[in-house]
Amino acid sequence: MDLLKIGLPADEPAGPIHPDVALAQAVLQRDRKATAEWVDRFTGPVYQYVRHRLAPRTDQVDDLVQDIFIAAWQYLPGYRGGSPLGAWVMGIARHKVEDHYRRRLREWESWDATPGAPEPADDAARSVEEVFDRERRSEKTQRVLTGLPEHYAAALSWRYWEHRSAREIAEATGRAEKAVERLLARARENFKRRWDEA
Repeated sequence: MDLLKIGLPADEPAGPIHPDVALAQAVLQRDRKATAEWVDRFTGPVYQYVRHRLAPRTDQVDDLVQDIFIAAWQYLPGYRGGSPLGAWVMGIARHKVEDHYRRRLREWESWDATPGAPEPADDAARSVEEVFDRERRSEKTQRVLTGLPEHYAAALSWRYWEHRSAREIAEATGRAEKAVERLLARARENFKRRWDEA
């Protein structure tokens, strides 16, 4: 992840400089009032974004938000004012959430649990996708996802909430696209079964 792409390189001409540059400079100079304003302005939106993206695994939200602010602090010298500071911080948050999903999916070594296992029918995948999209914020969806093995929940979240294709997930995790498709098929099948049972 190249977080510096979020800001403008020092030798690249910038358009109009955003007023947030003064705040960023004050934070870098360890001005307590500016730092308090920075944290106050951006903690709520970042926390809500991360909480929404990690649902139902909200136990990791605080750690990820802390990582985002540490990264933002480290890369703050690269902020050039080409966009509002809030958008810049949210860009870092998006990268960190993607990294989180990438790590979670890489941790699962046994995606191909049973070689030769039958693939779920395509109509099951379509019906799960419709349910997932329509009910993603519902309490029932949260309960079902919480009950799934973590690698299934992460794969479904990345596919349907982050709108990542199987190819994109495969590239991000270093897995074969077919392995990701099988993982998603098993995850959808588990989701549908638990949904029907709930």
